[in-house]
Amino acid sequence: MALRAEPPDGGWGWMVVLSAFFQSALVFGVLRSFGVFFVEFVAAFEEPAARVSWIASIGIAVQQFGSPVGSALSTEFGPRPVVMAGGILAALGMLLAAFATSLTHLYLSIGLLSGSGWALTFTPTLACLSRYFSRRRSLATGLALTGVGLSSFAFAPLFQWLLSQYAWRGALLLVSALSLHLVACGALLRPLSLAEDPVVGGPGAQLANLLHHGPFLRYTVALTLINTGYFIPYVHLVAHLRDLDWDPLPAAFLLSVAAISDPVGRVASGWLGDAVPGPVARLLMLWTTLTGVILALYPGAQAPTALVALTVAYGFTSGALTPVAFSVLPELVGTGKIYCGLGLVQMVESIGGLLGAPLSGYLRDVTGTYTASFVVAGAFLLAGSGVLITLPHFFCLSAPTSKPQDPVTEALDTKVPLPREGLGED
Repeated sequence: MALRAEPPDGGWGWMVVLSAFFQSALVFGVLRSFGVFFVEFVAAFEEPAARVSWIASIGIAVQQFGSPVGSALSTEFGPRPVVMAGGILAALGMLLAAFATSLTHLYLSIGLLSGSGWALTFTPTLACLSRYFSRRRSLATGLALTGVGLSSFAFAPLFQWLLSQYAWRGALLLVSALSLHLVACGALLRPLSLAEDPVVGGPGAQLANLLHHGPFLRYTVALTLINTGYFIPYVHLVAHLRDLDWDPLPAAFLLSVAAISDPVGRVASGWLGDAVPGPVARLLMLWTTLTGVILALYPGAQAPTALVALTVAYGFTSGALTPVAFSVLPELVGTGKIYCGLGLVQMVESIGGLLGAPLSGYLRDVTGTYTASFVVAGAFLLAGSGVLITLPHFFCLSAPTSKPQDPVTEALDTKVPLPREGLGED
């Protein structure tokens, strides 16, 4: 483990970016494309949309609720073995799901087991990346998370083709094989020790500090609201288009259209986050507001041209808000507490991930259409934008640093000796 006074802003960090790129593709690329399986599960098990929606929601919620476990294990053993173990769990869950005979089996295999694997992969990888970068953090995060958009573009039609060739059980076996590549992603992670690490203390001390950190708590509330509506198109857009008498393959392809503009939005937002002066939270508020408005406009679009235009816009704005969402956290709590902070945020916002899709499915069952589902999803994102305005320095022109906003910790930071020159250089 190399000891550095500050993040190196490069070096092996670019290999961590590569690892995070494939890891994000194999976690959220699969989750975003899982709407293709939604119609198949409804038909196979003859269950209402609300109950089937719990499969993806439990997976998202477990991934986020279990993030503090992945963070604590990464603090103790380093991110590499934790992510590799998570890859094995994610693949095993998909493998067992192929033999399911009821929705309960899918809740346990995909939702609980694969979700636990995702919890051990996503948060430790993103936290490790944040520790390698400071000035280029938003751009590095944006590049890493482009894997979500590119894989969504490929996975949605691929999964639809697999369903047509091998049915849903055979398709899940192949998704399990894809998920096993998370083990290779974990092998690329090299832990990095920074000078501020001894100051922030262990996981218990960090948790106590964060629970008394007002800006961190408000930011957590904002992300929970955003998360409630964020995934709705990826779960129910295909079903919404089927209600409009679209054929299955074009409906799945429209979901891929969002994936075309998604990586463009992530890279553009990452570059702007590093280039534009001022806190990154302002960019996050902008992209969140635009995404909420677009979701609310979906029910009014009936023509294919309008639906394609909205989907392209949604892909760009929803992709753009992701890298800056992760870049705001180090500005609030510092890189020394990023493992614990990111894990805690993911755990709390799992409430939104757990309730969002079932609420959308319930509104569909009650009203008979997805109109209320998309409007309510947009309202949740707009509410999250309102909370972001309350963060510190939101209206300042200068960008805050990555130092934790805690006067006690900042005073202790000045007492930490810098490592000797050349120590830990690789």
